[in-house]
Amino acid sequence: MSPSPELSSEASAQTSPRQASVTLRYFAAAAEAAGRPEERLDLPAGTTLAGLREQLAGRGLEMARVVPICSFLVNSVSTPADSLTPLADGDAVDVLPPFAGG
Repeated sequence: MSPSPELSSEASAQTSPRQASVTLRYFAAAAEAAGRPEERLDLPAGTTLAGLREQLAGRGLEMARVVPICSFLVNSVSTPADSLTPLADGDAVDVLPPFAGG
């Protein structure tokens, strides 16, 4: 006898990796490279800022050029770009390229 569809979908939901939904806000050249000022991404649980940065840089030549020189804020707190702290569901990540002026 095979399990009911409800049971099998519950079991797969429990064994599938969880995700973290984060909001990315891009500024200046980063927004131009991304083609938008903001987006929401569903990332695998355990994704770090370093991993997110690598993923963003893989989106094309402009992103690959801009992302390595950016600063990052996670929930309004300056965070090293190579941070290995996992991002959490609901986090907001600001992507800030160098700004000129004073």
